[in-house]
Amino acid sequence: MKPSRRDFLFSSAAAAIGAAAAQGASAQPGRAGQHSQPNIIIYIADQVRADFIGVNGNSTTKTPNLDAVARRGTNFATAVTNQPVCSPSRSVLLTGRYATETGVWSNAKPINPELPTLPGELRKAGYTANMIGKWHLAPKEEAKGGGNGFVKPEFRAGFLDLWEGANEFEWTTHPYEGTIWDAQGKEIKFSGENRIEFITDRAVRFLEQKQEKPFLLYISQLEPHQQNDAQNHMIAPKGYADHFRSPYVPQDLRPFPGNWQTELPDYYGCIEAIDQSVGRVLKTLEQQGMLDNTIFLFTSDHGCHFMTRNQEYKRSPHNASIRIPMVVQGPGFNTGQRTEKVVGNINVMPTLLEAAGVPVPASVKGKSVLPMLSDAKAREEWHNAELIQISESMTARAIRTPEWVYCAVDREPKSPPRPGSAVYEEYQMYDQGADPYELTNLAGRKEYRAKADELAAQLKKMIVAAGEPEPQIKPATLYP
Repeated sequence: MKPSRRDFLFSSAAAAIGAAAAQGASAQPGRAGQHSQPNIIIYIADQVRADFIGVNGNSTTKTPNLDAVARRGTNFATAVTNQPVCSPSRSVLLTGRYATETGVWSNAKPINPELPTLPGELRKAGYTANMIGKWHLAPKEEAKGGGNGFVKPEFRAGFLDLWEGANEFEWTTHPYEGTIWDAQGKEIKFSGENRIEFITDRAVRFLEQKQEKPFLLYISQLEPHQQNDAQNHMIAPKGYADHFRSPYVPQDLRPFPGNWQTELPDYYGCIEAIDQSVGRVLKTLEQQGMLDNTIFLFTSDHGCHFMTRNQEYKRSPHNASIRIPMVVQGPGFNTGQRTEKVVGNINVMPTLLEAAGVPVPASVKGKSVLPMLSDAKAREEWHNAELIQISESMTARAIRTPEWVYCAVDREPKSPPRPGSAVYEEYQMYDQGADPYELTNLAGRKEYRAKADELAAQLKKMIVAAGEPEPQIKPATLYP
């Protein structure tokens, strides 16, 4: 999809807001939660497709609160994850580095403790760093609760203040009961209350407490991710799936076998409940006098293709896997605009640090988006392409530009899987303008040879920039 002509038509007022954010967005003293630096909330819901937020074009979904955030703030409508699977994506978001650099190139691995992280850098600058919900960034053997629960401080990536969570939420909790752990390893149990509401209650409880310092709060929900020990079904709160018995079916799903026929009602229902949770969090911020001085960012770790592209839900280069919602409001972001610029979640960490007036470590690979919110030249110069690393389902590398998705795969996978390869072969290539639902794979077609060569060269440069050796990319010889 080519960038819209309306892409970031910001007013001088928006420019002033961006400049204020870069300096730390001063606020009136004396009110609850008001500090010289903005509070920051990252709300991450697991496995949310970008097109299931109403403002992104879905007529069935019920997301009035997220739609309001997008309209009030900034909607990054072509945001992507740089690694479409849970743990690697989260490590990228928190470090501004690629998954091959964080050490979390597949699930159940800890972030390299030598890397600076968003919570760690904010704590150095006087913030508290607080986490509630799903973590999924600790090695299983180091956790209580069947290897999925309590996370030791050294595996918390700098979240060293409030901690109420579990490593792999989908194994220690179920929709109406479960266990999380506090910072000292004490169990916090819930029963009878829906899991989304329970996590929201804990977040509201934190926000209603007096905040002596600016804070980072990371709210991490499992939904709409499937319940792993319930035959991988998605489970909406009671009654919510009934709202969506004849839902809109995205056009990328319709031609393919998969499980969307049975799972879509619960998926929609989960997202409605997540939106209501977002509404509660925002309402609490307003009641506590913190809304105007809090950056609120909603996103996901990856999308969901409902088993249409491989044998599970993600881990592919398709938009259904890699495109994620990213809407943000608060100091520096209240532009009321939508952009089609390609923005990876690798850019979240440096963006939020700059918005807080905190120096971005030189080692960070991501780039802050704040300059392009207020400067035409910065918008024009935005690289507008993202490297996608894929693991577990296959060892692959892809590039996403406004016009193309191009993916190359290691055709000789080894056991155990490897983080990368020296030799890839063209695997998939989609024209985003002519084929936005990615129904026709152009890899190997001679009439697209010149474009494939161009994308391969660009992909190799990005792989090298990510810290990997330059690989060989072989042309496809058959239509995959």
